Amino acid sequence: MASPAKKVLVPIANGTEPMEAVITIDVLRRAGADVTVASVENQLQVEACVGVKIVADALISDCVDTVFDLISLPGGMPGAATFRDSKTLENMVKKQAADGRLYAAICAAPAVALGSWALLKGLNATCHPSLMEQLSSLARAVESRVEQDGNVVTSRGPGTAMEFSVALVEQLYGKEKAADISGPLVNGEAGYNEKKSYLFTISRRKAYILQVMHVSIVRKGALAMLFGHGSYAVSERKQRRWMTMADLLGVDGSGGMTTATAGVDGRRKICEVMRSSHGNEYTMAELNAVKWTYDNCPKILVPIADGTEEMEAVIIIAVLRRAKAEVVVASVENRLEVTASRKVNLVADMILDEAANLSYDFIVLPGGLGGAHAFAKSEKLVNLLKKQRESNRPYGAICASPALVLEPHGLLKGKKATAFPAMCNKLSDPSEAENRVVVDGNLITSRGPGTSMEFSLAIVEKLFGREKALELAKTLVVI
Repeated sequence: MASPAKKVLVPIANGTEPMEAVITIDVLRRAGADVTVASVENQLQVEACVGVKIVADALISDCVDTVFDLISLPGGMPGAATFRDSKTLENMVKKQAADGRLYAAICAAPAVALGSWALLKGLNATCHPSLMEQLSSLARAVESRVEQDGNVVTSRGPGTAMEFSVALVEQLYGKEKAADISGPLVNGEAGYNEKKSYLFTISRRKAYILQVMHVSIVRKGALAMLFGHGSYAVSERKQRRWMTMADLLGVDGSGGMTTATAGVDGRRKICEVMRSSHGNEYTMAELNAVKWTYDNCPKILVPIADGTEEMEAVIIIAVLRRAKAEVVVASVENRLEVTASRKVNLVADMILDEAANLSYDFIVLPGGLGGAHAFAKSEKLVNLLKKQRESNRPYGAICASPALVLEPHGLLKGKKATAFPAMCNKLSDPSEAENRVVVDGNLITSRGPGTSMEFSLAIVEKLFGREKALELAKTLVVI
């Protein structure tokens, strides 16, 4: 008989950081956890940072009598301050700690909420860089991307949220489950693979999770990587190849790439690929470069539907709004509220019928199987995309959408693209599909949830320039 699912509480409030909330919810639900999203406000719907609207499953008052295996607080301001001021949530988390059960927080929440409740006293913890000074008076502040001390796990920001979430999966379910979950997220590959198996570990000394970094040589010899760092179980042959690439790229052993040997099932070794700068040069493979133009502020359409991949949608929306783009979130359904692929309820700004009357500088499709099918069946959306292409205005897609929406409607004709790895065989020209982000003229495509941040930053670069993209990446703790 299967053991019952682990129960997890993720509170949200007005001003919660939506990327941190949604990534945590999504990853834990992928692992099989029973996640309750609870509003700390007086109503279920909250308006998170940058205007992302999320509908909770319950009010926090409805959750008081439930025993949770984990309570995880997303960051964002003023969301973290609302958590701090909620006596109901404070009492729940204090009881969680007193009972020896797992609790966690990311970004502003470690300093603003957990620290204020004296739940980090004498413990190692981390938080958003801007709050480290405040944290230092409440805990032993460390600069790890993810830090675990006893039953508390803390992390830094949106750019570390996936690492943080996989660390929580490991604490709840073990390393094998964490590896199973992280593979499809990072590289779109499910299950064990002798040559490419992802392993997340917590070191005894520093106690933090390092994100997988997938390395490949792309056009112009650039180094493409997932945001963050990682432990990547690989063959000795691949380790040697990586070291050769390091030599070619001028990365020395002390400042860039190191290997640590440790037996894993007696079959392979762990290669830890680390960059001292957190890889401050995220990359994209660009062909037929053209300048993306717009008047004043770029107007961007992001459609959503039932079954849309919530991590991809929310990361795209949040990053582009932080870059000061005008982002219109439009529901392809006949209602504003949609239920995304991992049952996160998102609320659009308008119905697509209304949004279709407007003109856009850029249209970008998140993935998710159900959402991509809905997009492909939407005549209005397909017509918008065709007009976008005909007028030489930029458009893009990630995950399932390049293969299931753009390809069948002729929107990839003459273009190089990538997509979710399992769907790249549907692309008419998959010659550049191994790249994590591909830009071909006015088209940009990417692979999946684990490349969403890179994809979004690449869009920012094309619209606003690389300096703006790197500045934003640092604020989000991507680099």
